[in-house]
Amino acid sequence: MTTTPQRGIGSGFHARSTTDDVLRGIDLTGTLAIVTGGYSGLGRETTRALTGAGARVIVPARRRAVAEEALAGVDGVEVDELDLADLASVRAFAERVLASRRPVDVLVNNAAVMACPETRVGPGWEAQFATNHLGHFALVNHLWPALAAGGGGRVVSVSSAGHHLSDIRWDDPHFSHGYDRWLAYGQAKTANVLLAVHLDARGRDAGVRAFALHPGAILTPLQRHMTRQEMLDRGWIDEAGTPAESFKTPEQGAATQVWAATSPLLAGLGGVYCEDCDIAEVCGDDAAPMSGGVRGYAVDPRQAARLWALSAELTGVDAFATSTS
Repeated sequence: MTTTPQRGIGSGFHARSTTDDVLRGIDLTGTLAIVTGGYSGLGRETTRALTGAGARVIVPARRRAVAEEALAGVDGVEVDELDLADLASVRAFAERVLASRRPVDVLVNNAAVMACPETRVGPGWEAQFATNHLGHFALVNHLWPALAAGGGGRVVSVSSAGHHLSDIRWDDPHFSHGYDRWLAYGQAKTANVLLAVHLDARGRDAGVRAFALHPGAILTPLQRHMTRQEMLDRGWIDEAGTPAESFKTPEQGAATQVWAATSPLLAGLGGVYCEDCDIAEVCGDDAAPMSGGVRGYAVDPRQAARLWALSAELTGVDAFATSTS
């Protein structure tokens, strides 16, 4: 079994391409997509773009009323309830989807928290690892029958250049000793990439392919745990609150996840990390933190298999437990 090379395919798109650009000429009529966090920031733009191309989109949300208000007027949307930090909630949502007997063509693991104060969820899990990774891991596994039913589904996990900040902390993934909110975020984003790597290896025989991506720098509610001064110090905004020139609009930021979810150029490919609407290159060990490309540890199949096993142990769910890899 071969793997997709982690190198560009000449997609014809670029950092400033928008969701409308990558969807031009693509008809998603009859497609069912699920977009976690699909009512805010990049998620809302992803929902708007997919429904605009004809897809039906389920948006599961921890705050259902807020989601319904944010998506009022967007045709083709179903809002449901889901708290990724609560495994019982994840299972209940997936059971409702499975009960509808509809194949799921696209799952976009978009919801995330970033650099939050130390927070514990479930049995004491660190909140960023639990929400950004373990909740989505459980969701993918519970939804597997619906993803495999159509024979050509895609699972897209929204990672970040933040994965450059940390590999998986195998000795202490939940930061039991010395919490660092940015290292915790980096670890969770690395986990998003590794999930795509191993899910693709497991799922491709059933026609399900998986991708991870960096959307680029965009000001969204994801920065809610950062102060204005922090963003000033990092050069993300100026004194007037205007984003840096390097920042993307939501339409540009969501383009890579929409491209990964729908592009015919990716037919037969998977298990790779994308950025700027193309497959990214592996960067060297001496690359500057948060620069372009993907770190080797984030696309290492052995690391991916190890994280899958750990995640299955923690969540108690593994759709492939009786199959061979």
